[in-house]
Amino acid sequence: MKVLVVGSVYPRFPEDNEVPWLRKSVATLRDAGVEVEVMAPSYKGLKSHTIDDVPVHRFRYAVKNLEILTHDEGAPTKMAKHPSMQLLAIPYCISGFFKCLWLAKKKKFDVIHAHWPFPHALIVLGACKLFRIPLVLNFHGAELLLIRKKKWIRPIMKFIIGQANAIFANSRFTASKISALRPTKIEWSPYGSPLSSGKVPPHARGERYKILFVGRHIERKGIEYLIQAAKLLDPKKFEVRIVGKGNLTESLKNLAKEIQTENVTFTGPLSPDDLRKEYQESNCFVLPAIVDSKGDTEGLGVVLIEAMQYGLPVVASNVGGIPDVVVDGETGVLVPEKNPEALAAAFQKLESDPAYETELLKGAEKRINDCFNWEKIAKTQIAVYEKLIGK
Repeated sequence: MKVLVVGSVYPRFPEDNEVPWLRKSVATLRDAGVEVEVMAPSYKGLKSHTIDDVPVHRFRYAVKNLEILTHDEGAPTKMAKHPSMQLLAIPYCISGFFKCLWLAKKKKFDVIHAHWPFPHALIVLGACKLFRIPLVLNFHGAELLLIRKKKWIRPIMKFIIGQANAIFANSRFTASKISALRPTKIEWSPYGSPLSSGKVPPHARGERYKILFVGRHIERKGIEYLIQAAKLLDPKKFEVRIVGKGNLTESLKNLAKEIQTENVTFTGPLSPDDLRKEYQESNCFVLPAIVDSKGDTEGLGVVLIEAMQYGLPVVASNVGGIPDVVVDGETGVLVPEKNPEALAAAFQKLESDPAYETELLKGAEKRINDCFNWEKIAKTQIAVYEKLIGK
């Protein structure tokens, strides 16, 4: 079985940490016997290459210096900050369309699996129709939330959904958004963790209980409420460590200074080894996500799965697809969004009750094995592929 996976982002070199979950998904399908190839846009002139023995076909859509629409940061975010970048979307779609036609004719794929259907469904649809290749669309949530910002996308999205032979959604939240547009059968296909499975040693408790956040510093992550929660915690007993960067980094640092928090540390971006050390030396993980001013929120929260695999109890907001991962009181603690008091109370409960932490970690381990196991996810996807091609 030959499958072409299409997306806007894929690792550019072996050490690249872009979309590790997609890289792991492709590798798991390949290990299961599926012949997988990837099509993704170029980045600054990057040519087609191979990663993990998987051919990655890059399509050029501009001169080298302008091929920056994707990678490092989401294309919608880049276009919002620099509206002129929207012009790149036109050659992006046209170039991708013809690259997909060429690949489909040459490689004779059995299935095309397109992530982020807007605009990638439009890019691959010509090849699917011309060569009668089943189309699988994989929604991650962000593309559906674009409808709130740009109303003209709604009819296009309804059309796209109607063209699919099968649809995957990364969470129940995402599935509900698809069904609201156009009722259809949807398969739940979440992410697993890019980490290897296996037991991790217990996390030592030092003088202070370390609370870790990892992610981009953007509005929907809700980091400002975490900083406000830190102010409510005893600085002698609790430390909040914020990893990453983004367009809000400086304003968040200013907020921490303004409210005079003594227990918040910004580490900046970290290497994989340093990030692993942060996870191992922390006591709790937090994702204080919100529904932002543009209606955007977390489609699933794969970073929570990663934290669970590192053996950390998790605290997260009850928004978007997060409840698919965090079952309150069973696999972690859910709190209302934009609520520093609830965040602080959750941290204090975990710090004061190690037995409660242990129960949550047991529940998290079971949840990961039941729902976020890569082999099980791949098995579900392969069953859909086989049904579509009549095997």
